[in-house]
Amino acid sequence: MSDTGVPARKSAVYLLDQILGEGRLMSELLGAGALDALPVADRARAARLAQDTLRGLERADRLLQKHLSKYPPLTVRNALRVGTVELCQGQAAHGVVNAMVELVARHKRLGHLKGLTNAVLRKVAAEGPEAWDALRAPRLPKWLRGPLVSAWGPDAMAAMERAHFAGAPLDLTAKSDPAAVAAATGGTVVPTGSVRIADPGQVSAMAGFEAGDWWVQDAAAALPVQVLAPQTGEEVLDLCAAPGGKTMQLAAAGARVTAVDDSAGRMARVTENLKRTGLSAELLVQDARAHAGAYDAILLDAPCSATGTIRRHPDLPHAKDGSEFGALIDLQGTLIDHAWGLLKSGGRMVFCTCSLLPDEGEVQIDEALLRHPDMRVDVAALDLPGVERDWHTAEGGLRLRPDYWEDLGGMDGFYIACLHKETR
Repeated sequence: MSDTGVPARKSAVYLLDQILGEGRLMSELLGAGALDALPVADRARAARLAQDTLRGLERADRLLQKHLSKYPPLTVRNALRVGTVELCQGQAAHGVVNAMVELVARHKRLGHLKGLTNAVLRKVAAEGPEAWDALRAPRLPKWLRGPLVSAWGPDAMAAMERAHFAGAPLDLTAKSDPAAVAAATGGTVVPTGSVRIADPGQVSAMAGFEAGDWWVQDAAAALPVQVLAPQTGEEVLDLCAAPGGKTMQLAAAGARVTAVDDSAGRMARVTENLKRTGLSAELLVQDARAHAGAYDAILLDAPCSATGTIRRHPDLPHAKDGSEFGALIDLQGTLIDHAWGLLKSGGRMVFCTCSLLPDEGEVQIDEALLRHPDMRVDVAALDLPGVERDWHTAEGGLRLRPDYWEDLGGMDGFYIACLHKETR
């Protein structure tokens, strides 16, 4: 890590400029090499600083607005935000203030604002840490908060926002033995069988990574395959498969897996992970709507708003505005209908989305049941270890939310339903 911390902080500010100013997602930026020029330690620090700032954005802005008569240009404002979050997390004031002043001073167009940066951050350093803890958990932007309050109520929304602000531990899915993976990594086994690591450090350096004993996958994301319950030798289709956690679960269960995704880049990661874990599947890069075949079981993890993953991806509500969600909801219905045509009589299909919006979950299944007379919801498939009765929904699915398991570190928001095709 650099001595001054300026390169990592500068990159964090750049990420925030792109996310808040240009509407780009962090995954897109990192995939395009935004941090590749940094040493590994600085790369991790920059990403963490940007994520922490996005999680605490509302708090940072509330503290800063007391010391600003008007907002400075976005880059300086983001530098102030990063500095404020660091100061309120307990970083040494001298190091943070000097680094941020240097960062602004080096900017060709904004260097004249170094004095403002110095003055504001020194005031934040004096009173910010105490004031920070008194502020509410940051709220989601109104465009998303409104629909979620309508769906789940204000109390549940506040609980979810606390979960988003807290961030997420690292969850692993074991290839065969969760208890052994937990012992090797220092993790704990959560009620549904995933291994949870509170403070993981570098993932690739953890015990069992090279040996392929596990892969990273949120505990909620591991449940759809458990609901599908793949059997040895079954022909199973994994639609919209990348990044491949569910593909590996299916393969580890002994199923003959065909995995389909339209992203060659993301499927390359699936290939790498299958090789690392010693598992096999047939991988096809194609539009799921163009796939043909007949399968015993199908897993459809449909493209969605990803609103259930905000505790891991705090950039999402700031980079998006919901304008594309209608098209995604239409696509989900189309994919359900197409996949249903690929399922053998008597087979089963799990539909899931990492969304908190009922239109991408409960409503999709209500409408699919009306379109397909041979479709039945298999509620019994949801009776799994660790799955609580309160998570069951009226139409027969599972609704998972970030505020569930609050004492364990939460989980991603998800919707899961198992659909059985009647024999005709």
